[in-house]
Amino acid sequence: MKRNLCIALVGMMYTGFLCGEAHDPAEGFWLSVDAKTGEIQSGWELYQSERVLYGKMLSAIGITESNKALKCRDHYRNFPVPGRVTQLPILGTPWIFGLQQESHGTWVDGKVINPGDGRIYTCKIVYHPGDGKKYKTECLEIRGEIGLGIGASQYWQRTTSEQAGALR
Repeated sequence: MKRNLCIALVGMMYTGFLCGEAHDPAEGFWLSVDAKTGEIQSGWELYQSERVLYGKMLSAIGITESNKALKCRDHYRNFPVPGRVTQLPILGTPWIFGLQQESHGTWVDGKVINPGDGRIYTCKIVYHPGDGKKYKTECLEIRGEIGLGIGASQYWQRTTSEQAGALR
């Protein structure tokens, strides 16, 4: 009996080691929603690389693949893509970057750049599972701040990769 239990525990540890940890619920595909109008604005992919969370815009209303981030500054501290930011495409660039995991579904101390005007904000992301009450369906709260708690939140909707990439 002890031998079987020991084999089972070693097997579970080995399987966990090979598969890695489960994905964080903030990862995946999301639609940004305008807080005032409720209209969908853009499709995003949030992903981890080396235990840091990033988000790249896949599609957006009125944005084509040839649109560049012309209103941005040339450089931002710790921006994850080398080169002049003004020459980068709006779509496919990680405008959300540097977030560290505080707990399962909560990411802090990152940055988000609005490629439409070049402004940079501190960023916090919190996953909210759908509870049928306050959060009718699962969503992400994206909080951007300029300092001293002054900022705004958007609530994004979970979607598929196809829908996140299909806005025009």
